[in-house]
Amino acid sequence: MRRYFGRKLLIYGLTFFVAVTVNWMIPRFMPGDPVASMVARANVARPEAVEAMRAYYNNLFGFDQSLWQQYVNFWGALFQGDFGLSIWLFPTPVSDVILGAVPYTLALIIPSVLLSWVVGNQFGAYAARRKLLDNTVLPVGYVLTAMPYMWLALLLAWSLGVIGGVFPVAGGYSFSMRPHWSWTFVLDLLHHWTLPFLSLFLVALGGWAIGMRNMIIYELESDYSNYLSALGAPSRLIRRYAFRNAVLPQITGLALQLGVLVAGALVTEIVFAYPGLGSLILNAIKNKDFFLLQGSFLFIVLGVLIANFIIDIVYVVVDPRTRAGMAGAQA
Repeated sequence: MRRYFGRKLLIYGLTFFVAVTVNWMIPRFMPGDPVASMVARANVARPEAVEAMRAYYNNLFGFDQSLWQQYVNFWGALFQGDFGLSIWLFPTPVSDVILGAVPYTLALIIPSVLLSWVVGNQFGAYAARRKLLDNTVLPVGYVLTAMPYMWLALLLAWSLGVIGGVFPVAGGYSFSMRPHWSWTFVLDLLHHWTLPFLSLFLVALGGWAIGMRNMIIYELESDYSNYLSALGAPSRLIRRYAFRNAVLPQITGLALQLGVLVAGALVTEIVFAYPGLGSLILNAIKNKDFFLLQGSFLFIVLGVLIANFIIDIVYVVVDPRTRAGMAGAQA
């Protein structure tokens, strides 16, 4: 088992290095000059002052150095926990900006991913055994999983927000409120959180329900299920074994779909102007904020890799064949 996780950690380390390198390169290949944008926002008319400001910012952000030196400096600062200063919200540190947005994104992604996976698997398992439920879950699941996140978000915002007036369609809380610890503010947060959550939950729910329904049918028609049925085993016991075997590919699918789910969450945040990493990345792109983009991408990469590693651990715990394979390899 030690060799297995050691190999996994090595793979994740290489993935992290490549992903962070690519994330560092992406902003620098974007068109436009971030320093020029900062100088333009300052509305300075004197040419000598403009040149002085340009030289100062280029030196401050290290843009006057070669790309190779900037890359080396980036890794050196990263190992010290320094993500630099935000160009858009200068001189606020990037870490402070990201820490203000991360709680909103985590509060959106974690419940939607976990609840859609659990509820979708349960619905899919029931649909495989009940014809009436199968005739409703299957078509509804296909419709939901085929919907783009942004399209469903717009549909929910229009129907339940603009027309129905049940939920707000923008922001993480009411514009008339200041963040503070009180039940009034918490309820207001939940009120603004509901529509973005439903957008992510419903799209993911359809995919998990269809996948589990198909896997249960496959397992119930497999040789071991027929053998148990021939021995007179209760159907409840056979279904239990079928569910345990069918859930393993769903765990693998969860690891494979994490990137898609995170991307969907970022787009959904933009639709609802939700103050998470999605809105942060959009503003960073608009303002050519290299350092904020790097920091946001870094957090997303770390989050996805850590979640995948946790899923690897869960898979080893729930799948005895993996543990038996490890024991055989060690022997």
